[in-house]
Amino acid sequence: MTDQAEATIGFRPDQLEGFRIGVTSDRRSADLIDAFVRRGAQVVHAPTIRMANASSDEPVIADTRAIIEARPDVLLATTAYGVRRWFEVADAAGLGDDLLYALGRTAILVRGPKARGGIRAAGLDDVGMSAEETTESLIDEVLATHPPGLTVAVQLHGYLPPKALDRLRDAHDRVLTVEPYRWIDPDLTDERVDRLIEAACTGGLDCITFTSAPAVHALLMAAEARGRHDDLVDAMRGPVVAATVGPVTSAPLVAAGIHPLQPDRFRMGAMIRQVCEHLEDTRVVRLETQHGPLALRGSVVEVRGRRVALPPVALSILRPLVLARGSVVARDRLAAGMPGTADEHALEVALSRLRQTLGVPGLISTVVKRGYRIDV
Repeated sequence: MTDQAEATIGFRPDQLEGFRIGVTSDRRSADLIDAFVRRGAQVVHAPTIRMANASSDEPVIADTRAIIEARPDVLLATTAYGVRRWFEVADAAGLGDDLLYALGRTAILVRGPKARGGIRAAGLDDVGMSAEETTESLIDEVLATHPPGLTVAVQLHGYLPPKALDRLRDAHDRVLTVEPYRWIDPDLTDERVDRLIEAACTGGLDCITFTSAPAVHALLMAAEARGRHDDLVDAMRGPVVAATVGPVTSAPLVAAGIHPLQPDRFRMGAMIRQVCEHLEDTRVVRLETQHGPLALRGSVVEVRGRRVALPPVALSILRPLVLARGSVVARDRLAAGMPGTADEHALEVALSRLRQTLGVPGLISTVVKRGYRIDV
């Protein structure tokens, strides 16, 4: 099943209404954003790291010449885009046929189905796939199924821990690499990352999606540089769902004590579907009140059959009241949770506006000298 077909299952245009989702990917971000927007979500797009071709093809050409000359015994193909880009550069340099010939007798191992597709599109075939669709498990496969002392070529995919290649170098005579593309940091003048971090830390996001481990590292480093690392981690441990496409992408989040959503099938379509189901099933807060049922879904409140979009200040007041489920929430706690500088006077003004927006007299009750509560 394709990503698009899988993501379309159970589609409803109001499925994510009220939810706010951060998208950190660069490549294929348009598809991801469109999938969420078509379901009613608000999307904050902030590519934390970008995939880029090398500024010069000469290093790729030089590595290709070395691989052609070596005629490697084993090739590790890690990404479909990397394979395609590699052969495009080789063809442009007049080395395409030589590369195909050099790899004709090579045992090619692929990281996953997409890399397999790239290899087959180039006119080659593979002899196996990694068990977990990770580069580390691909290296495990090489070490387990091939004798030591070989010449191994590796198509790098933009992010690979140095120790992974050291394992190959310890077992084999020669390890050659080619890097058809690389990851680069975002433009420092791009303020979208700042906005995403601030939104996540102040209750303005319900979910952040990641499609690569470098994107996770880049976001955490950007937050640290802005003095918001701990705030961002706390947010993703609590109200903000972190969602990834698979275990490689999840690893830096897990290392930070964050438990992300991760689909069984490591595909973008599967991640989209899981995000939709998780937000609907676990992040819609429902409450029976004396004035009828109330549901809070992201930044939208549903009351008396109406869905009302709330601005950040109103949401910062209503959310703790709803989560308290009728218990009193102190005035100073509500004031402290408001975005920006807030005092009790600002709270009173914002609360008056919230009551007008909801249009349900008595829904939010004042408890004299204590605070406020939902009338349940």
